[in-house]
Amino acid sequence: MSSQLTQIPQMFENYKETVRKSLRDPNKPWTKAFDILEERTSVDRVNLFSGAVALCAIYLIFGCWAQLVCNIIGVLYPAYVSIHAIESSTKQDDTKWLIYWVTFGIFTVIEFFSHIVTNIIPLYWLLKCGFLIWCMLPVENNGSVIIYNKLVRPYFLKHHASVDKIIDDGIRKAGNVLKKE
Repeated sequence: MSSQLTQIPQMFENYKETVRKSLRDPNKPWTKAFDILEERTSVDRVNLFSGAVALCAIYLIFGCWAQLVCNIIGVLYPAYVSIHAIESSTKQDDTKWLIYWVTFGIFTVIEFFSHIVTNIIPLYWLLKCGFLIWCMLPVENNGSVIIYNKLVRPYFLKHHASVDKIIDDGIRKAGNVLKKE
């Protein structure tokens, strides 16, 4: 456990470096906007990004539409890069974003049934937004990959045969009912 704790600062530095590179990547949709903002304000894009993140965090704490903002953040960029993944010729990016959407979907279903929690946990929308960003970080082992590999995949492998049987039986029974009509 203590060795994992000592790795946290290095992981944080790796994430920061990834953000720095991503803000300057000419293939990213936001690069042109940051070029313009950086030129007009003479403020480094990393500082501009940090300021935008801080304002967003404050809004997620105090804003009246924090849930909407949080869900837009959790859907907009992943949807955009998912379309790119579909249109690319490689399978790796498809898998990465399918894993994100599986994680997002499971979280959304759990959240629906525990909506009371959203009202009692202070800073819920900020925490959820941080969780979703962790799940979509452009690094090899982001949150969705970790959750998928440690929780979802083992559970799926253990139970998928019985679930498949239930689904097949349901389809067969539905087909029989439709044939009788």
